[in-house]
Amino acid sequence: MTTTTTPLWQPSKKRIAATRLSAFAREAAKRWNRRLASADYSNLHAWSIDHPEEFWASVWEQCDVIGDMGAVVVVDREKMPGARWFPEAKMNFAENLLCRPMAGDALVFWGEDKVRARVSHAELYQAVAQTAAALRALGVVKGDRVAAYLPNLPATVVAMLAAASIGAIFSSASPDFGVQGVLDRFGQIEPKVLFACDAYWYNGKVVDCLGKTGEIAARLPSLQRTVIVPYAGTTDGGGIAAIRQGVSLADFLAPHVGERKIRFERLAFDHPLYIMYSSGTTGVPKCIVHCAGGALLQHLKEHQLHGDVNPGDRLFYFTTCGWMMWNWLVTGLASGATLLLYDGSPFVGRGNILFDYADAEGMTHFGTSAKFIDAIAKIELAPRLTHKLAALRAIFSTGSPLVPEGFDYGYANIKRDIQLASVSGGTDIISCFVLGNPNGAVHRGEIQCAGLGMAVDVFDDDGRPVRGEKGELVCTRSFPVMPIGFWNDEDGARYRAAYFERFDNVWCHGDFAEVTAHGGFIIYGRSDATLNPGGVRIGTAEIYRQVEKLHEVVESIVIGQDWPPGSGGDVRVVLFVKLREGMVHDEALEKRIKQVIRDNTTPRHVPAKILQVADIPRTKSGKIVELAVRNVVHGAPVKNVEALANAEALDHFRNRKELES
Repeated sequence: MTTTTTPLWQPSKKRIAATRLSAFAREAAKRWNRRLASADYSNLHAWSIDHPEEFWASVWEQCDVIGDMGAVVVVDREKMPGARWFPEAKMNFAENLLCRPMAGDALVFWGEDKVRARVSHAELYQAVAQTAAALRALGVVKGDRVAAYLPNLPATVVAMLAAASIGAIFSSASPDFGVQGVLDRFGQIEPKVLFACDAYWYNGKVVDCLGKTGEIAARLPSLQRTVIVPYAGTTDGGGIAAIRQGVSLADFLAPHVGERKIRFERLAFDHPLYIMYSSGTTGVPKCIVHCAGGALLQHLKEHQLHGDVNPGDRLFYFTTCGWMMWNWLVTGLASGATLLLYDGSPFVGRGNILFDYADAEGMTHFGTSAKFIDAIAKIELAPRLTHKLAALRAIFSTGSPLVPEGFDYGYANIKRDIQLASVSGGTDIISCFVLGNPNGAVHRGEIQCAGLGMAVDVFDDDGRPVRGEKGELVCTRSFPVMPIGFWNDEDGARYRAAYFERFDNVWCHGDFAEVTAHGGFIIYGRSDATLNPGGVRIGTAEIYRQVEKLHEVVESIVIGQDWPPGSGGDVRVVLFVKLREGMVHDEALEKRIKQVIRDNTTPRHVPAKILQVADIPRTKSGKIVELAVRNVVHGAPVKNVEALANAEALDHFRNRKELES
């Protein structure tokens, strides 16, 4: 991809001098007697990779981690997997989020335009104290699993913090997951307690959850309590009584309403905190275990140094509890930020509700998906003209690559003086490999930089670093937030196979990427979805960028179809398009689509077939699923349709006569 040399945005010298990244560089330079200039990010990054003991110790100290760091930062740091970080440390994740002397709001919640709530720091502490006491009374101890089948509510944050204070392992799923999707996840980890809601709002409608929760509880024999959190339901308690081990949140907490003190268990740095899940579209989801110390340290680094989150800032991310961005968001409490929580459709009020929220609550950091930015661009929303957004300093975008036109739209129609930071990482590391730099320029179509402490590179097929060429996104040295492993993978074989088989002692992330001349990154899509017509690798995002420029196209999905069928040889590129309502795919539109792709990429990118579909399947976190579509087109089974938000959309790709010739 060709990028421009003129930045879309450049922070002022005054702004750079005031960032937490600049303060960190100044203090680290003194602490370690190093020449570290905040304006020279490449030098700062090189130090963080070459001297990880110094860098991560500085993150611990300057981000004010509560706990005992110990004298040793890392053991066997060259081993991947196998390195051990802060092996002598003792800390508690929840203590770091709750024990900051802060006044005012800890949490603000909007449930579409139906529900409003705010929780002070004192109220949050008390709610966690009561919930932790109730869990302890039930016999929950460190290492037990506590699961949440909940919307993005304050109660979900409370449940997580209560579990973490004890040393229990927390795992969550969004209530739009189907019964089997939840069982595929929670059934593997055998939770002792399940928190679930009575109902939730979506697009102005109430969606009942008690029926599904009853089915789930009946099939999780490990459960000792199913706690129902009131939100959008009208149940009188009869529905709860029908659920195995069911109890209302009020009744669960009633014996402990006077509890005011939390007993935080100080645990090892690598004590398990979260179990996250792979998307599950190619089989039962992998259960990825993340440690408390790694998640805390990495999120503190990303919030404070890369996002410039300060005490009193108002941090927002549009996410469900089935996406790792929820876990990333809640750690913002450890940086002294107020969390702005939202649940429901982001398109209430014709897409304006999140910007209404930003104005009403003085939002400083707005996090969303690239697909949301694309969607509001398609409907020609112009928040810059309709909202003040006076406090907003940064926009974060992830979930899929933010195309160059998305950058253009953000600066033209949301806000001009803002850090627009596209970020990329994943559930695998519950954080980012590449992300924003508040002291650096934003270039069109580029992620600004590799994360501090992350030895990110791009390799060709032979494992050699490349620049200005596409290849595999890798990390060549260990880092604290590497997973502990997979659940029920005693010898670590599945964990090693997932990330370390491609290149020895190197994390291979599975993204098709490029390092730019500015030291930034471009992500072209998942490596396993990369197209390979005539032996030339093409990232799917290269085609999406061109197709979705067209007014008629709402969204698209592209796959490689084996051609001729069954030959095991070459593939041809097949593009499916979802068009605006009332529009049809005709010869003229097909010609325009092919022309725009050819003019802006190469002839090899031009699809052999273009077909219209009514909908495009996606995961619960909103990612389109090229592999599932490819399986359907080739008559192969999709192993876990429960992972999809709209599995019925797969029918639009099945048995298409147009693909037989």
